[in-house]
Amino acid sequence: MTAPTRPPVAYPLIPETAPFDAAQRAWLNGFFAGLIGFDAGTAPVDPGAAAADAFAPAAPEDDGAPWHDPAMPLDERIGLAEGRPLPRRLMAAMAQQDCGQCGYLCESYAAALAAGTEAKLNLCQPGGKDTLRMVKRLMEEAASALPPAGAGAAPAPVPSSAASALPSGADTPAARPGYARDCPVEATFVSATRLNGPGSAKETLHVVWRLPEGLDYRPGDSFGVFPKNDPALVDAILDRLGLPGDFPVAGKSLRTALIDDYALAPAPDMLFQLISYITGGDKRANAKALAAGGDPFGDAESLDVLAALDHFPGIRPDPEALLECLEPLQPRLYSISSSPNAAPGELTLTVDVVRYAVGERTRLGVASTGIADRLAPGDTVKVFVSRAHGFALPADGATPIVMIGPGTGIAPFRAFLQERLATQATGPAWLFYGHQKETCDFFYREEFEGLLAQGTLTRLSTAWSRDAGPKTYVQDRMREAGAELWSWLERGAHVYVCGDAKRMAADVDKALVEIAATHGRLDPAAAKARVAALAAAGRYQRDVY
Repeated sequence: MTAPTRPPVAYPLIPETAPFDAAQRAWLNGFFAGLIGFDAGTAPVDPGAAAADAFAPAAPEDDGAPWHDPAMPLDERIGLAEGRPLPRRLMAAMAQQDCGQCGYLCESYAAALAAGTEAKLNLCQPGGKDTLRMVKRLMEEAASALPPAGAGAAPAPVPSSAASALPSGADTPAARPGYARDCPVEATFVSATRLNGPGSAKETLHVVWRLPEGLDYRPGDSFGVFPKNDPALVDAILDRLGLPGDFPVAGKSLRTALIDDYALAPAPDMLFQLISYITGGDKRANAKALAAGGDPFGDAESLDVLAALDHFPGIRPDPEALLECLEPLQPRLYSISSSPNAAPGELTLTVDVVRYAVGERTRLGVASTGIADRLAPGDTVKVFVSRAHGFALPADGATPIVMIGPGTGIAPFRAFLQERLATQATGPAWLFYGHQKETCDFFYREEFEGLLAQGTLTRLSTAWSRDAGPKTYVQDRMREAGAELWSWLERGAHVYVCGDAKRMAADVDKALVEIAATHGRLDPAAAKARVAALAAAGRYQRDVY
């Protein structure tokens, strides 16, 4: 994150040339003043310097963001950030994936929230409800710590009407259409073909899109898809509430708004607050408990809006009040599984279709089942390309690369290999791929075997967790080939990991440290430092979710 330009040595902190109207500047001036701790009525020696220092990222020796680890539990991250300035504590509340789905990185989203230039608290999709609750708590604590209005200090937080005028997304003011969540374009759905063979427990699709003219991408980028809710789910919710689907709200029907605009999973805390206002007795007590993060029914983690309503039959909320309690429906990001050099004008994704049972109901992933079940060839969908942050092929095609991607984590590496083939890269490439069963879950097998024969792919190591014999994972194959893998690292190889953040990526990280210790003859601390140094040098890159 780049620190703000220092204004002159005088209050206010936000200069007149900043891209805000008078009300926004007044609020931001007050917020910075209160947050940094200026004494009311006393100008600091250098307020601009204080603001820049407070919101610039701390030097590695002073901070280093030790919580920036997607496998670390939220409470541990918050503990590590305790006592830090608000932007750092907010950063620790994020999912630490730097996925770009919110329109920022974890650090820049946190800084925008702290500065008041971003009003939406729920943009961290991977962090879910836990992150949202922590962000709300931190923002409320910061607001309560400000001196009271009328004491020459910061005013109350920006009202929603003013907040909506503030920039949303780090790149929004200058974003080109198609390259930010706030500036989507329309792509055309071409096809979705199942990759799994008979007998697979999974449903994974190879999805092809035709891009609008002028929209490009690079291997390593992600594709943001704006989903729509299943109409059957919306109809069930309307039925539970006894609400008419044609009730007009904001220029469209209630049913259309619920399909297009509002997240229906998980059930938000505000919904339970609303229920507590319109019920009594045990229902009110249970709704209040759920709104506060409690679990009176023993199923809080699995509650979507429909399941939540089943706990409170007979409620009849006002339609507009209901919508005000729901969170906006967020785009879903998928790693792109093609190179633009392989199919100009097209883009492919590798998508696991999410279907699972909770009780007697089958839950559906909103974006994946929308692609699988509700799109027809020729349909258009709002999309955007999310540029990769620190996940890209080395500039020199002679550099060795090691790619580790089980399941749909194979997606960016298919793109990498297509790009290396198209650009005639000469560097060796080693792919670690794993899934459940070799006979039915070996995605793109013929393609990878062809790349082996052509020499674009030098080595392919596979792992199958549900075939006969002991369960085997990609990290097991890494350890088995530890000596050779270490020699690749010593020759300057770049290592890439794509997949589950909390389990697979964490296990791969441990395997790399063990390989460094065993084959590099390093003590545990030095081995861990060696892997960290690879990451710092851009030679160990992760795209995790």
